[in-house]
Amino acid sequence: MSRLIGQYTGTTRGALVLVFGAIHGNETAGPQALKEVFRMLKRESLVNPGFEFKGRLVGFTGNLQAYKAGQRFLQHDLNRIWTDENIQRIQHAKDSSLEAEDREIAEIHSAIQTEVDHYQPDAMVLLDLHTTSAGGGIFCIPTDQFTSLRLAKTLHVPVILGLLEGIEGAFLQYATRAHFRTSNEPLTTIGVAFESGQHEDPLSVSRAISAIISCLRASGCIHPDDVDNRHESMLRQYSQHLPKVTKLKYVHRIQAGDQFKMRPGYINFQRIQQQEHLADDITGPIYAPMNGLILMPLYQAKGSDGFFIVEAQDAGPV
Repeated sequence: MSRLIGQYTGTTRGALVLVFGAIHGNETAGPQALKEVFRMLKRESLVNPGFEFKGRLVGFTGNLQAYKAGQRFLQHDLNRIWTDENIQRIQHAKDSSLEAEDREIAEIHSAIQTEVDHYQPDAMVLLDLHTTSAGGGIFCIPTDQFTSLRLAKTLHVPVILGLLEGIEGAFLQYATRAHFRTSNEPLTTIGVAFESGQHEDPLSVSRAISAIISCLRASGCIHPDDVDNRHESMLRQYSQHLPKVTKLKYVHRIQAGDQFKMRPGYINFQRIQQQEHLADDITGPIYAPMNGLILMPLYQAKGSDGFFIVEAQDAGPV
């Protein structure tokens, strides 16, 4: 199995768009969606004489070893260890000393820089596809850059502000902080993470496809009328009863040995009340510290965050 899922390059130069699925190995919707998008682009070029693709799209599997094993990760959560210190350690370590996710980081870092070296883009867009262990809503996560927020809003799903600041070592944070260079200078990278639904929900694949197509339109790669023009309306439909913008207020961290167990039945964006009994661990009941909306309640064996609490915000200009 190759990390590279597919690639598509237009005859006209444009943005380099990198899409990653399965940064968590048990989140299979992203790779499935990417395979279908590459089939759609190939078909569009055959049936639509006016179709023009500007730029280059490349799709990758993130945690390849964990994806093969059907696990979130093998030794370390790949979406929690992209720190400058850790990258430096990996880049200077002997190959024989690297653990499973260390190797994943080294290979992903090399794959991205290879694409940059090959295409020499003026701008790079990174879409990081995920799913959650709970159902109940889809959403996207921008970085703290205005350009990222603008891209996130073009997906027409709930936008979660501040969430990356609540997660140390996220892949998206590292990749968008000028760590990749063209031959001349650090490359401007705009990144967004997209959560397309519950892990096993077949609609999660469809929504991830819609997010990829919408991202390609927002990046100027394809015309809005090409490659099936229903995707924006599909995402709007799935999100019509959800808050447009929320902001992170609280993260419940899980420590080794906590024996954390979420109480059953919670879904994304479900309203909760202060002192509501949400979960249990070795110390006893865990109560909500505030009113709000619960996000990503943990219903899987591996994970370092038990749940997030967000609060609805003014959506502002789109």
